[in-house]
Amino acid sequence: MKEEVRLMKGNEAIAHAAVRYGADGYFGYPITPQSEVLETLEALMPWETTGMVVLQAESEVASINMVYGGAATGKAVMTSSSSPGISLMQEGLSYIAAGELPCLVVNVMRGFYQIRNHPRLPAVVATATITSLCSRRQRCRRWPTSWASALTLPSNTALRPCFLPTA
Repeated sequence: MKEEVRLMKGNEAIAHAAVRYGADGYFGYPITPQSEVLETLEALMPWETTGMVVLQAESEVASINMVYGGAATGKAVMTSSSSPGISLMQEGLSYIAAGELPCLVVNVMRGFYQIRNHPRLPAVVATATITSLCSRRQRCRRWPTSWASALTLPSNTALRPCFLPTA
């Protein structure tokens, strides 16, 4: 049997992995270069198949506070942004960390050409720092550190997850 292989960008891979994992909600605000996460989720329409809530918030502050509320109710919720948006989320992130609530925050950054070392390699489209905030008392049940295994990616994919242990 032949396995289907699909080429996708890192942002699309994040959206597909969230749906395959069974995330309960995504709350985000469109800011380049991560706008494609929200756009892909809107195209996939996971609310019809898995019941996942996909909501475009009015700001980064609103999106992290929606994540805070969802995590407080025990749901597997996530958000994504780029570095300036993550900076705006710091107050909400501190509340989530103080409450030891599990959630997923994806920071997508623009890539660069690797001209000096590998002139023939194409540009890296985007890199992502994936931070899973979990309770110190127990391992995160809803967002395990291997959550990206919901979507198998080849080793040369532009998505480079970095897991930050919290235990």
